[in-house]
Amino acid sequence: MGVESLIVFLLIGAIAGWLAGLIVKGFGFGLLGNIVVGIVGALIAGFLFPRFGFAIGGGILASIINATIGAVILLLLVKVLRRV
Repeated sequence: MGVESLIVFLLIGAIAGWLAGLIVKGFGFGLLGNIVVGIVGALIAGFLFPRFGFAIGGGILASIINATIGAVILLLLVKVLRRV
């Protein structure tokens, strides 16, 4: 993985985590936390979406959308588990 790919990877994670934090109220983790949430969200989406036959497409925008949806799922799970 080149430096450019790593920067894009981190940028997509940060954007996805930030968007997920806006969608799911009550979550703000800062820049580093947003990157982690976005990256974990991308992993969740990459695991779940093919199993359900869901595909958005390719490119950076599709990656941001996929990672955001996965991050929202992650934050909702965290929210539910915190209530228990």
